[in-house]
Amino acid sequence: MTTLERAEAAERAMAEELDRIVVKSAIYTSGERDPRLPVTRPDNGKLVMMGHDPRLPRMPDKPTLFDFFTLRFGPTQHLMQSARLAMKNGVSEKIVMACLVHDIAIAGFIRGDHGYWAAQLVEPYVDEEVGWAIRYHQALRFYADESAGYSYPEMYKKLFGPDYQPDPYIERDYKYACDHKWYMSARQICVNDLYAFDPNVKAELEEFTDIVGRNFKQPKEGLGFDASPSSHMWRTMMWPTKYL
Repeated sequence: MTTLERAEAAERAMAEELDRIVVKSAIYTSGERDPRLPVTRPDNGKLVMMGHDPRLPRMPDKPTLFDFFTLRFGPTQHLMQSARLAMKNGVSEKIVMACLVHDIAIAGFIRGDHGYWAAQLVEPYVDEEVGWAIRYHQALRFYADESAGYSYPEMYKKLFGPDYQPDPYIERDYKYACDHKWYMSARQICVNDLYAFDPNVKAELEEFTDIVGRNFKQPKEGLGFDASPSSHMWRTMMWPTKYL
């Protein structure tokens, strides 16, 4: 068996222990299989998964941003270390907030175009400048600005190759951002980003309690239940295996 086949077999065995059937979305499996192929659902009399997946920790009835950090996001030291560095560098609280959440799409949603996704997730709850900065750091991180203290990351050369050229839409957004009044806000996310991870450094979420309290509009209904333009995205992270 290949590594993928072994992983799928282990996942099937785990899923078979559930009371309900988990049917993955096309984007979840695309690339590992042709998404145009029909999905075969087990005919075993079980219902499909709706709502909470018992393999995951249960979310509170009114989830907060910190609840997603602790119960749904993948490793978040990168985010917290970036925000801590921004604090040490004396940037505004808005930019510290932006650094704390700039990669939450990678941590809990999807990697591709993560700056755009992260911005869409938080825009209803943060200052307009914060959302803008997160959105356009997606493009700016591919372009050096030595005057602002930002060099092209060596990590990117290893990940993408030395001759990588960003897609045309990235170049378009880079040029647009360069002429915008909030250019330095997005650039500060890049400057305070960490492209090497120090396992000996450990930041704590509680370090940012006050900043989040002042700069993130927590909905009283809980993230995912406030009918904002992005509430459905928070629910998707909350219930990632929900059938419909």
